[in-house]
Amino acid sequence: MENLKIYDVRVEPGDSAFLIDDGKTAIMYDSGFAFTGYRVADKIKQILASRPLDYIFLTHSHYDHALGSVYAKKYWPSAKVVAGEYATKIFAKPTAKAVMRELDRKFADTCGVGDYEDLIDELGVDIPVADGDVIRAGDMEFRALNLPGHTRCSVGYYCEEKKLLLGCESIGVFNGEDDVVPSYLVGYQMSLDSIECVERLGVENILIPHFGLLDKEKTRFYLRRAKESARETAEQIVGMLRRGSSKEEIAAAFEEKFYHGYVKIIYPIDAMKLNTGIMIDLLAREFGIDY
Repeated sequence: MENLKIYDVRVEPGDSAFLIDDGKTAIMYDSGFAFTGYRVADKIKQILASRPLDYIFLTHSHYDHALGSVYAKKYWPSAKVVAGEYATKIFAKPTAKAVMRELDRKFADTCGVGDYEDLIDELGVDIPVADGDVIRAGDMEFRALNLPGHTRCSVGYYCEEKKLLLGCESIGVFNGEDDVVPSYLVGYQMSLDSIECVERLGVENILIPHFGLLDKEKTRFYLRRAKESARETAEQIVGMLRRGSSKEEIAAAFEEKFYHGYVKIIYPIDAMKLNTGIMIDLLAREFGIDY
């Protein structure tokens, strides 16, 4: 992608934070944890030097993607935080912020980080976007896409000129090699619909949370495998439920299949277990299974 640079500015496994820069306008794509917020901002500052950070695009409301935005705003108060309308409403809820604070502190402890400045109450959005809204960031233009499935507030941002999609976890978590981990927490069919929405765009490159930029070949593989894996996993879980397998047995099978290699590095085991349980319950509801 000519004249466009993408930097990985993550500082801890599990962070999701990247910098997109065309030399004129700088965009932070997801922002990582609160406890890594200043360190991520420091990495961006080293890259931009005296130039400002102009925008912060958030894919959804989870703490590992959104909380660092508050710390970046301390360095660059004029930076505009962009997120979906649904996420904007979530960020306004003290109860949601309390959950994010608890999860952030718990993972900070796991990473050996003690006290850190808590700015979570300042979390907010400057530019709420609906499906189809266009964000003009200097010479770059992105169209917001509602891509629910991982969360109801999940969005992507598509730059048609570059055929670049800033993706989200509704499509799936790439393991870096040969598979995609499904992550539908609010809707299985929603996720399939979101994948098919992206397929219709003619995307050539996808920037993936927790991973980075995929080239054309990997982008084609990722989208194809994301749909296959979503369906295969649903069939496996639904089949096990219908055969009377326990939730613990199904979760163990999911973990054995997916929890290794790069996924193990970026995906805390507590989060994996929690999300797998949510997926099992979700599929039971969508397929009308009592267990």
